[in-house]
Amino acid sequence: MDEQRRLAVLVDADNAQPSVIGALLEEVAKYGTASVKRIYGDFTSTRMNQWKQALLRFSINPVQQFAYTSGKNATDSALIIDAMDLLYTRRFDGFCLVTSDSDFTRLAQRLREEGLTVYGFGEKKTPDAFIQACDKFIYTELLRDGSEAEAPPVDAKKPAKKPKPPAKPPTASAPADAATPASPAKTPAPQPGEASAIPLPQDAPLALIRRAVEEASDERGWANLAAVGAYLTKVRPDFDPRLYGHRKLSDLLRSLDRFFAMEDRGSGPAKTIYVRAAGRPEGVE
Repeated sequence: MDEQRRLAVLVDADNAQPSVIGALLEEVAKYGTASVKRIYGDFTSTRMNQWKQALLRFSINPVQQFAYTSGKNATDSALIIDAMDLLYTRRFDGFCLVTSDSDFTRLAQRLREEGLTVYGFGEKKTPDAFIQACDKFIYTELLRDGSEAEAPPVDAKKPAKKPKPPAKPPTASAPADAATPASPAKTPAPQPGEASAIPLPQDAPLALIRRAVEEASDERGWANLAAVGAYLTKVRPDFDPRLYGHRKLSDLLRSLDRFFAMEDRGSGPAKTIYVRAAGRPEGVE
């Protein structure tokens, strides 16, 4: 019996980056099988040139949509119509909507009304309305680990580039002041609209995590870590331990050992992790 969840992956090419598609499909594989992979856009435009290689590499079916009128986005309509057609086939357990556009908020809501799971993928600029309309939302900045940016192949017929000569030392007329400490190097601020490759870790939302532990805890105050994670995702679809510098929720909570205590029960595949608020006496409500 195939227990894999069937997912339809629909990509809005106007609001997605080809550099993350490989890692994005790996992320989709955590939730099920991508039975359908389609991308929507006007591929006659030079803006879509970067997508063409990615489509062949990852076997994504392009859906050509011409821009009938300047300033109007026909791509959104094509994606929504296809999503509803796929919905009524009753062959899918969920949808992965790859976009940073809030225009798909109602689509996500409609899919969930039919009992399907909606996974959203978008950049940090994604409006909160679309994020909250999804069951789970993943920021694509977390998927930009540099693995997709492969070095270009070296052509043996072309001579190697000569290294640049070393920079000239400062002249004697402008000696450095030894008494003055060097100012620390400043990281250039990102330009408007420019997304960082990997966002800096944020402070963990302690109040939210405490509430999740409390809601999932038993009479002794211990909560199954899986139940805690499920509560966090329901309240905050974009909650992701990677935003706080950790790959798993268990790693995040272990780093917060001042606030939470962890306990492993069982061994091997049957091992279960439990968590409770640190300093709380057992058995106290």
